[in-house]
Amino acid sequence: MGRDVSVGHGGQGATTRRAGGCGRRRLCGTHHARCLVPAGGQPRPSRTPSSAGPAVTRAALLPSRCLLKMVKENIVVPEEILSFCCNGLQGSTSPPCAQEPREREEAPGAMASPSPTGNPTEVQMSQLVLPCHTNHCGELSTGQLLKWIDTAACLSAERHAGCPCVTASMDDIYFEHTISQPYINPPGQRDGRNGVCVGQVVNIKAKVNRAFNSSMEVGIQVSYEDLCSGKHCSICKAYATFVAQAPSGSKVKLKPLTPQTEEEKIEHSIAAERRRMRLVHKDTLKDLLTRSPRETELETRDGSAAVPAEKTRVESVELVLPPHANHQGNTFGGQIMAWMENVATIAASRLCHAHPTLRAIEMFHFRGPSQVGDRLVLKAIVNNAFKNSMEVGVCAEAYGQEMSVSRRHINSAFMTFVVLDQEGRPRTLPMVAPEPGDGVRRYREASARKKIRLDRKYVVSCKQTEVPLSVPWDQSNKVYLSYNNVSALKTLVAKANWALAREKEKVRMYTLEEDKFLSFRIEMSVRIAAGRAFSLLSDLRRRHEWDSHYASAELVQQVDDDDMIYHVVSQTLSHENKPQDFVILASRRKPCSKGDPYVVAFRSVTLPTHPASASFTRGETLCSGFCIWPESEETSKVAYYNQATPGYLNYVTTNVAGLSSNFCATFEACEKFLLKNKEDLIVRLQDL
Repeated sequence: MGRDVSVGHGGQGATTRRAGGCGRRRLCGTHHARCLVPAGGQPRPSRTPSSAGPAVTRAALLPSRCLLKMVKENIVVPEEILSFCCNGLQGSTSPPCAQEPREREEAPGAMASPSPTGNPTEVQMSQLVLPCHTNHCGELSTGQLLKWIDTAACLSAERHAGCPCVTASMDDIYFEHTISQPYINPPGQRDGRNGVCVGQVVNIKAKVNRAFNSSMEVGIQVSYEDLCSGKHCSICKAYATFVAQAPSGSKVKLKPLTPQTEEEKIEHSIAAERRRMRLVHKDTLKDLLTRSPRETELETRDGSAAVPAEKTRVESVELVLPPHANHQGNTFGGQIMAWMENVATIAASRLCHAHPTLRAIEMFHFRGPSQVGDRLVLKAIVNNAFKNSMEVGVCAEAYGQEMSVSRRHINSAFMTFVVLDQEGRPRTLPMVAPEPGDGVRRYREASARKKIRLDRKYVVSCKQTEVPLSVPWDQSNKVYLSYNNVSALKTLVAKANWALAREKEKVRMYTLEEDKFLSFRIEMSVRIAAGRAFSLLSDLRRRHEWDSHYASAELVQQVDDDDMIYHVVSQTLSHENKPQDFVILASRRKPCSKGDPYVVAFRSVTLPTHPASASFTRGETLCSGFCIWPESEETSKVAYYNQATPGYLNYVTTNVAGLSSNFCATFEACEKFLLKNKEDLIVRLQDL
């Protein structure tokens, strides 16, 4: 008490008073951020917002100036005044005392918070593209976009976790819309660039799809909006994995997330499959390289000589400063990704001597954190150049001292670039001559990753109506076929418009009518543990014991513990009056967390060892399988799903219309089979 406090207002002179006195101006705990107190001690009436105009804005800034002045002069600030000033910094002019309840007023045009019935983790971000966000072409920089994506995803993850979260990985990002495409305007024509340019709006929506033990998957959708034309266009879709961390650095066990809408249920169900695919990605690449020939033959292209990969090498260092840190003090993940994209673009430009366009980013994998004061060394090199695209490998290493010898590998990624001409068509690229040793290894791995990307795009990303029913199976795409098999069934299960068509005793039959497909579901409760039913129903070699449509099923290939390929012969005759046969991939999944079903998914594949035979009519199944939910320790709900193919449609509609009871009879036979063999199964398991 007794110290001088100077209170300034804008550019005006400061008024000085004693801290405990009754001066002309003082801070108080009333309803106003600033009270002008005349000599008589009565506060002057404040202006209302409607009449105050700019004065209200100036008054709202006063608490921050007062607080800054008191901090500089080491003045002890009462707690209630400190709280009041902080509220003022956040845009509040209300005092720290109780107020009468009133309806909340929304500012026109403000983005509303998620409704109580919506996904509480959903975060929406809209960013106006300014000149500082653009590249040399005046279009949105990919690095800036990655910063926004990481920020929105982190906010969504922390909204669910309730504690700080760190980025563990960012899944493959495929840019549907060009965001960095150079364009030269013909004389007399206006700007015809197709990229996201200055003045347009980037909209990002992020929400948690599923929470596992200590990690969670966040789905991100990015689009842009042209404010003048009202045009909306998708840019990309990505999945990020975040890990919740306590202040001590230890992992935090996450609460489960309950999906509400049909879309959320589908994403929640398939998230477990995507997680499984991430975990085996490295093994898939290693297995493909093992099966490929060791000798690498360089491609020959007319009129072009191979460029040594060494000429494309880029190395750049960045000092991590406070503006580069996140709210936890670590280097912001989005900033690291932006730096990596920058050096990768330089490496690609050195090969093609043009401005490249980023088409895809392989998974960003964060191996460890870095802090303010660290030096980040960013390295990039062209690993391989195909006819119309090139892969650039980029990594980030960190070290703390200038004289430090050891460096920490904190991130790595692979980026695919193309070079477009003025008509938007990819140009032919020069060849790359890899360096001996590691260069050859990177060259071969780039070819393997390209095959995996094509497999993934063909099998996983495309809609089922856009690909053949029977996808060729080989060792390199087994992971993605298995993913597609299970995710297609889970998507069908999560549909919301199932309608009860028939009910006979304990068996219920539902149908789902969509534009191009008619699907059915048959379910019943069976007195058998879910795990035992799962083991019995996943072995197609025993299907003929209860399903009269099956004549035999031969195990052709045991892919792994969860995936098998069978050659199935059916009793049903085709229109050619020949029995049908199928080559079916069966994929099994145990529950990932409580509430998940046991899953056995079936889909057709093609195998070179089992081509179509003249003795049979080759049939195909698009999506079918079992889901088994535990109802108690000894009771399960068993449901069979099938998305009817044209050759099977007549049989389905006959049963749906009640003209046949084959479905119900078959499912009743399935129940008898399960009850009869559940004890035998226990004995076999005990023998094992």
